[in-house]
Amino acid sequence: MNTHLLAEQAQHVLSLGPGFMDPEFWLSGDGPFGKAILPALLSVVFIESGLLFPFLPGDSLLFTAGLLTQQDHPFAPLWVVMVTAPIAAFLGDQVGYFIGNRWGHHLRERPDGRIFKQAYIHEAHEFFDKWGPATIILCRFVPIVRTYAPLVAGMAGMRYRVFVSFNVVGAVLWAAGVTALGAWLGQFTFIKDHIDLILIGIVLVSVLPMLITAGPKILARIRKGPAAPAV
Repeated sequence: MNTHLLAEQAQHVLSLGPGFMDPEFWLSGDGPFGKAILPALLSVVFIESGLLFPFLPGDSLLFTAGLLTQQDHPFAPLWVVMVTAPIAAFLGDQVGYFIGNRWGHHLRERPDGRIFKQAYIHEAHEFFDKWGPATIILCRFVPIVRTYAPLVAGMAGMRYRVFVSFNVVGAVLWAAGVTALGAWLGQFTFIKDHIDLILIGIVLVSVLPMLITAGPKILARIRKGPAAPAV
């Protein structure tokens, strides 16, 4: 083992300052990624809401954003996040509605893929059968279903004015509400002192759905091994 090289690497890390290992250093407004946090957050909220990509961690990102607004140097003021995030969620649902209204008949015949599943549409249909237009609000808090609810609303021909009304309420309650919850908890000393562990936990919870979905397929491929070369 080259102890001299290890010593040089350790000295380099220490030269970056004590904040190098602190998540607040990277995610604060003054950090390397500070200016990218809000655009990235809004992009994820928009895509998850309207572009049929249901495995993005919208809930956990909004909650984390609320936590981070309570830092000494936040990436954005809390009010900015609580205004822009609902707008992104609202616009995403609008896109989902128009996709369903315009191309819904094609989607009914589309085979399952890695992301798109007919079962997701069926599940959203079941919510509508039970709750009616209020599904647009309730499904905001149900991962995967919230991505397909506006699509099904468009496919079913829900009146646009009714959809918009419920969409506004759902977007505000979900995006602003989850962000506010994170901000409220971020005021407690215990949360601030353990934000690094909390962020790690949020990351693990965020990637868990993707691991559950893709994990068995990856393991199956590994067990199967590479395909035999053609003779």
